[in-house]
Amino acid sequence: MTAFAYYNEIDEFAAVWLQSLMDAGAIMPGYVDTRPIQQVLPDDLDEFTQCHFFAGIGVWSYALRSAGWPDDRPVWTGSCPCQPFSVAGEGKAFEDDRHLWPYWYPLIDLRRPPVIFGEQVASKDGMRWLDLVSTNLEDSDYAFGAADLCAAGVGQPQVRQRLYWVADAYHQGPQGRQPAELPERAGELPTRQSGASRDAADHIGGRDGYYRLVEPGTFPLAARAAGDVEQLRGYGNALCAPVAETFVSAYMDLNRAA
Repeated sequence: MTAFAYYNEIDEFAAVWLQSLMDAGAIMPGYVDTRPIQQVLPDDLDEFTQCHFFAGIGVWSYALRSAGWPDDRPVWTGSCPCQPFSVAGEGKAFEDDRHLWPYWYPLIDLRRPPVIFGEQVASKDGMRWLDLVSTNLEDSDYAFGAADLCAAGVGQPQVRQRLYWVADAYHQGPQGRQPAELPERAGELPTRQSGASRDAADHIGGRDGYYRLVEPGTFPLAARAAGDVEQLRGYGNALCAPVAETFVSAYMDLNRAA
């Protein structure tokens, strides 16, 4: 049976970008659903081996492949919108309409994917969001682990502090609300030598009003953008692929050692 991925992404430009990446073989082949997650039903996901919600430009799929995760190994991923919990946002947190975990969690609870990876902004409100996510998933008998990581910890010319988390149905919870044995800080991760200085890096703007530094030409997904503005938008809202890859690799290593 051919493995097939589901990508949920409401931004039309990102959806076109995802399709071009699939055509180029950069991410797992599959189907792009541009409906809001509120309209996605559990039965809609029957035929898919992997499901990537809030898919953006497909970095979770790219990172999974880079870490050696097989296309035919089931997994779900999602980086819920960070704007409600970002210090650059409106500060509405759980009252923000873009707080979409309440719509993703029921799909998880009903479909019960074996492994879920996710990411959120590392702010005070982001930590409160993570507390809700961990409680919900442990209530659904998942083991839960999280790490506060930054791009600089894997040799990238930017900070981009983020909360990465994983939920595992094979090693069932609850875990007493304690994180799994994953690195707690980016400094504990293996460092990659990027060879880029801050002066040499490109400045990429995001929707939160902040600019990030990225090494020129380092990220292979960038070449698929149709225009500069859209390219900057895609960059500004994407995961840092090397951090996601390292996080997935750490999870895989821990499971091999168990």
